[in-house]
Amino acid sequence: MNFENKNFIAAILLSMAIIFGWQYFYAAPLQKKLAETQTAETQQGTTAPATGGAVPGTTAQAAPVSREEALAASPRLPIKTDFVSGSINLKGAVIDDLHLLRYRETIDPKSPTITFLSPSGTPGALFAEQGVVPATGTTAKLPDSNTVWTAPAGAVLSEDNPVTLTWDNGAGLKFSRKIQISDEYLFTVEQTVENTSAAAVAMIPYARIQRQDTPVVSGYWVFFEGMLGWLDGSLHEIHYKDVSEQSEPDRRDTTGGWIGFTDKYWAAAIVPDQAMPVTASFIHTKRDNRDLYQTDYLAKDAMVVEPGKSASSTGRLFAGAKVVRTINAIESLYQIQGFSYIIDWGWFYFLTKPFFYLLDWLKGIVGNFGIAILVATVLVKAAVFPLANKSYASMSKMKKLQPEMERLKKEYPEDKMKQQQEMMALYKREKVSPLSGCLPVVVQIPIFFALYKVILTSIELRHAPFFGWIHDLSAPDPTSLFNLFGLIPWTPPHMLMIGVWPIIMGITMWLQMRLNPAPPDPVQASLFNWMPVMFTFMLGSFPVGLVIYWAWSNTLSILQQSLIMKRHGVDIDFFGNVKNSIPFLKKKATS
Repeated sequence: MNFENKNFIAAILLSMAIIFGWQYFYAAPLQKKLAETQTAETQQGTTAPATGGAVPGTTAQAAPVSREEALAASPRLPIKTDFVSGSINLKGAVIDDLHLLRYRETIDPKSPTITFLSPSGTPGALFAEQGVVPATGTTAKLPDSNTVWTAPAGAVLSEDNPVTLTWDNGAGLKFSRKIQISDEYLFTVEQTVENTSAAAVAMIPYARIQRQDTPVVSGYWVFFEGMLGWLDGSLHEIHYKDVSEQSEPDRRDTTGGWIGFTDKYWAAAIVPDQAMPVTASFIHTKRDNRDLYQTDYLAKDAMVVEPGKSASSTGRLFAGAKVVRTINAIESLYQIQGFSYIIDWGWFYFLTKPFFYLLDWLKGIVGNFGIAILVATVLVKAAVFPLANKSYASMSKMKKLQPEMERLKKEYPEDKMKQQQEMMALYKREKVSPLSGCLPVVVQIPIFFALYKVILTSIELRHAPFFGWIHDLSAPDPTSLFNLFGLIPWTPPHMLMIGVWPIIMGITMWLQMRLNPAPPDPVQASLFNWMPVMFTFMLGSFPVGLVIYWAWSNTLSILQQSLIMKRHGVDIDFFGNVKNSIPFLKKKATS
């Protein structure tokens, strides 16, 4: 094999090693640490009155506040739908209490539902509000964070029952906020001001989401977690670390779009009227050693309410799970620019999105995402069959040339250049390519990336079961060879968590590689022989859905390649390559 071919194969192996090594040595331990330290630092903070036409900010409290204490400290409007429950703080009309009823913290059906929004000053505080601030020269009293709104007696916000909050400033201005919830996780807030005074009043609509203290992120490079928004026709993603290093708020003018926060599976985003010019901001402040992050928008034009008239402004809040079907429906129904980008499909979206839709469609037919992965693998194999068929046929011819290649090595044992020349002449004469064995791997790499991202980022696969002991395709195989798959009451360290499916994958990978011609270079051959072992350990920390795909893909390749080899009259010997490529075994076989 010439120098260029060696470099080509080395590049493929290096790419895979980087991916697997990153997952094995960094992402998986970080994920384990995240699971062990999920309880965030105690966080404090209360809203401060708005002044000077600026979006409200926060100040820190002196003592911790539990979630229960914060919820009991002010009157609340209950929220109850099939998808969410919680309440709205009537002091400030803040949406700060939300549970996602369709999702639980663990695969245990009795575990708590996901708590997404929490009041200011509580652990994991994340909340949103919409309001108005005075325009320059306006002195009228406007509602602020201390305003207590009035809700109809016994009212409960639901999809069938929007609720209107009211407040009167006692000086001729009557404010109302009609809040609706629809499309599973979408709040629509219509602010109306009725002016019965003798003078016009100018005010500026705003909305904001605040997150208190830096959240613990998953640490995967394949998807983004942080502050983001679709502003002025493009997506902007800002990591918490980056915004904390800014000396000034990051402000951007836009018409249309949205801004907010995204986690791995959940997101909160405020959406202005798509025809209203606004200034959007990514802000970080530090109060009493606490990090406060805020995304907000402020209308560029004041809303002027003439005497005897009324005026309204409408904004929306998305707060919930990043379900693909739901996100797409909201974007289409309300014509929200770039809203589908709240789901991170990555640079290779042209692969990841179709692969997700294929899996989702198959799951709708077969009823299980695990089986959908198996069926999708068959379809992918069928799609690349012509290429794979040609590749396996070429490899079969190369395998038949192994005796002749061995003869050339013995004939020119010291002259490596002559040996390479004769081998290349042999390849040319027999019309085979030494790169033929790499083509199936090259084809599999982008598919592997696409499935890897889909399994990691799609909430549809979170806690998705397969069969037997696999209750979550997005998590690693929970079994381990080193405690005899649960028979020994001991939890092995991370590096020894080698489950049943990684072992199956390793065996199928080893069998498939035995069908390929042994590389002429002994060092390279030894590397190939040990690769299944290395991959077994590395894939032990990968989502088991990906490992199942790899094992099934290997199995299909073994069947396909075996049939092609028989058709070309090549004997199948799974142990021949080992004897020919590892000096110890070769010596033992000939002794």
